[in-house]
Amino acid sequence: MTRVAAIDCGTNSIRLLVADLDPESGDLKELDRRMTIVRLGEGVDRTGRLAPEALERTFAACREYAEVISELGAHGLRFVATSASRDAENREEFVRGVVDILGVRPEVITGSQEAEFSFTGATKELAGRDHLEKPYLVVDIGGGSTEFVVGDDRVRAARSVDIGCVRMTERHLLRDGRITDPPTLGQITAIEADIAAALDLAAETVPLAEARTLVGLAGSVTTVAAIALGLERYDPSAIHHSRVSLEQVREITGNLLSSTHAERAAIPVMHPGRVDVIAAGALVLLSIMERTGAREVVVSEHDILDGIAWSLV
Repeated sequence: MTRVAAIDCGTNSIRLLVADLDPESGDLKELDRRMTIVRLGEGVDRTGRLAPEALERTFAACREYAEVISELGAHGLRFVATSASRDAENREEFVRGVVDILGVRPEVITGSQEAEFSFTGATKELAGRDHLEKPYLVVDIGGGSTEFVVGDDRVRAARSVDIGCVRMTERHLLRDGRITDPPTLGQITAIEADIAAALDLAAETVPLAEARTLVGLAGSVTTVAAIALGLERYDPSAIHHSRVSLEQVREITGNLLSSTHAERAAIPVMHPGRVDVIAAGALVLLSIMERTGAREVVVSEHDILDGIAWSLV
């Protein structure tokens, strides 16, 4: 077994996994997995820069993670940064801060690399499970972008497009610095138009219609799953490999889009950092299912973070 640490820093959250990996058996023994909402990408779509407050929130989480990695004695660390730090003019400021705290340079990966890590993390343990048909379509709905990857035992095609729960919320739901709550029909229509255009782009590279199993990753998908399961608290073991039907996703999305901030915050499984962006994230998931004809989504708690960990061995 090899003990490694992986960090995935996205637009909305930063996450840590410390695990023991067995390359021969494909087993991953999780020692610590945690997530912090830092909103690194706050305002990037509008200003093109990482805000000082967002950087400090991210660096505070990095300092916490450095302590965990040291205590558990991980022998390797890989830090991957995604959409927000790809887009920002001042990304070197972010890089310097991470190096100072963790001693490794964050890898600002391409959308295609991001998709491949997600595919590996999500599908490594799906083989032979519940008669799931291949090829898989793995969809990772992040804060700033969404990754699409089709594959069976290997990646066949991948594409990253600029739709995500934070980007769609900031682009269409902000008015005078405040989120419209609930959104108007016109705002929802504008988000749907952006999503449709992005799906057209993804379909140019990724054969969406060929997929037989849709696998959904990241916080928007897992939160929708937790709501569908009626959980009183967020339980990764119950959510992992659960199946949510198109009808359930449609109903939950409609409810989220018509609810107020207080109503969304009162949902037992809702992370405080997702209250404002979950409606847009659910709408992305629903649009993908309707476009691809998927009758259900298989939800995975294992995603790009697990793929990053596997890349170390």
